[in-house]
Amino acid sequence: MPHTQQHKARPGLTLFAACLGFVVVILDVSVVNVATKALAADFGGNLSGLEWVINGYTLTFAAFLLTAGAMGDRYDPKQIFMWGFALFALTSLACGGAPSLVALVAARVIQGIGAAMIVPSSLSIVNSNFPDPAERTRAVSLWAAAGGLALALGPVVGGLLVDSLGWRSIFYVNVPIAALGIVLVRAYARPAPARDASARRSLDLPGQLLAVIGLGALTGAIVEANDKGWTSATVLTCLIVFLVALAGFLVTERRSADPMLPLHLFGRKAFSSTSLIGVLLNFAFYGLIFVFSLFFQQVWKYSPIVAGLAFLPMTAAIMIANLACGPLVKRHGARTVLITGNTLAAIGYLATVPVVDSGAYVQMAVQFIVAGFGIGLVVPSMTNAMLGAVDPANAGIASGVLNASRQLGGLIGVAAMGLLVGEASSGHFLSGLRSALLAAVVVLLVSAVLSAVGLPRRRTTPAPAPVAGARRSEPTASTADAR
Repeated sequence: MPHTQQHKARPGLTLFAACLGFVVVILDVSVVNVATKALAADFGGNLSGLEWVINGYTLTFAAFLLTAGAMGDRYDPKQIFMWGFALFALTSLACGGAPSLVALVAARVIQGIGAAMIVPSSLSIVNSNFPDPAERTRAVSLWAAAGGLALALGPVVGGLLVDSLGWRSIFYVNVPIAALGIVLVRAYARPAPARDASARRSLDLPGQLLAVIGLGALTGAIVEANDKGWTSATVLTCLIVFLVALAGFLVTERRSADPMLPLHLFGRKAFSSTSLIGVLLNFAFYGLIFVFSLFFQQVWKYSPIVAGLAFLPMTAAIMIANLACGPLVKRHGARTVLITGNTLAAIGYLATVPVVDSGAYVQMAVQFIVAGFGIGLVVPSMTNAMLGAVDPANAGIASGVLNASRQLGGLIGVAAMGLLVGEASSGHFLSGLRSALLAAVVVLLVSAVLSAVGLPRRRTTPAPAPVAGARRSEPTASTADAR
């Protein structure tokens, strides 16, 4: 590396820029939830349209995560980060200026591609700029904490912006943040070391195309079933396309010399169990965040800022549990903590069912704290269990699979729970909300059972999650091989 590059390298500012990238990506998952009432007032969209504003983003974010990791293997993650942030900023401008709900959804779909480019490359940048293992561990912990902070503050920030400046501001605010992140990374991040061409992963374009088609068709079927019914031609066509794309994806990945998703890893019980736990967790959590955002604003008539603050006890509990999780996993093992976390979250949501009719927020806040603490225990221990399920050489792809499975779970959760509650203005909403809570309880209990039967009893050592597509020759941290 040239001397000038060594002199200019500023790991602290580089870490700050990487955290900015992760923060805006997570914020754009959660801030939009509190803007649903304002969007409906401006565009007159129905529930399906509002779901697409959220799911259009999550769809492409989930579908392109593994490919974005492969791009980081082929090219400099620093460049991928800057291009992803630039795309994110441009599409944020398009979202803020959208003249219709269709235009907003289209911009959100492309915004999700930028988000997928940012997340794995931001963590790769952290890895390469902190070569000392101890410093790298602290840096990755700060990076992960920034995501947790964004999740906690997302509804509050969204509520403040919507109340004071209108819903378009939640997208415009991304632009200066993106500009700052790009400038800092360009000026101070070290470029990744050059890699031999034979060691680079391929982009697996056929697999990527089939993944996008399949996920889009599945999402379309669930979302449109709310309006058209499961037997409509549109929904049946989407389901057929999903099944065909899924079959094609499995065949393509099995035959590919360098697949986007190595299917042989799913032969390991702990790997497949943890992947499914990620789907189930986000199905429950993001699905309920969406329907409770509607509930607070359209049933309890909260303003956007008050609706955002209503989530604060839950998201604060998540952050506290995140901090407590490391020592607990070290002492008791990921399996025990996962069982405990899933069970606590299920108890919290179950206890919320009788409260939705009472109008008593204080009672609901207590249950939210219990559920949030359980969710906060699951996420770090789930990451630890996934990394312990593979050889260090496959740590990058394991992290990518977990991230993608979680986004897929959130995507299906928003669509499915929106289907359960129906339109917020209908008399069916409260009974649908209770059904959504019970569905989350069942899903989390299944996740607890999977944790018990699918994960090994031996303890694993907590490790920072490496990026999807991280260099296989230099894993982020050692992990126990709990296959």
